[in-house]
Amino acid sequence: MIKEKKSNNVNDKIVKGLELTYERLVKYKRQINSPLIIEKNGKIIELDPYEAPDKVKYKRG
Repeated sequence: MIKEKKSNNVNDKIVKGLELTYERLVKYKRQINSPLIIEKNGKIIELDPYEAPDKVKYKRG
């Protein structure tokens, strides 16, 4: 039980870190007016940072 609880806590911290990193990345890309490079449907595309959402919620599988 304790290991499972500890594992969930670590996973929650990782997910929160990913969400914060995304927010900071979008903010930075907007400041320097540089596109986000992403993969969509198997293709690499440039995305205008102003078209990207400000925040994202990661789903735990």
